[in-house]
Amino acid sequence: MVTVHLPPRIERIVEEAVRSGEYRSAEEVVSEAVSAWQARHTVAKPTGDERQAAIERLRNFGKTHHLSLGGITIKQLRDEARP
Repeated sequence: MVTVHLPPRIERIVEEAVRSGEYRSAEEVVSEAVSAWQARHTVAKPTGDERQAAIERLRNFGKTHHLSLGGITIKQLRDEARP
């Protein structure tokens, strides 16, 4: 359990959210706020299938528009981009 001291303005917002009946407790309000914050700050990593589909779209775009990667293959480009 963590004790948090909120600024008066935020405390009033939390109290009003509970008083309105939208939330059952201050903990529920804070939990939802933290979940929303986490969702905004979490970058979804593409799956293997999504990555492969993006590579195919890039390859098709390059062929359609006669573009070159300057001798680099898609695999080399992909490998270079990996952390």
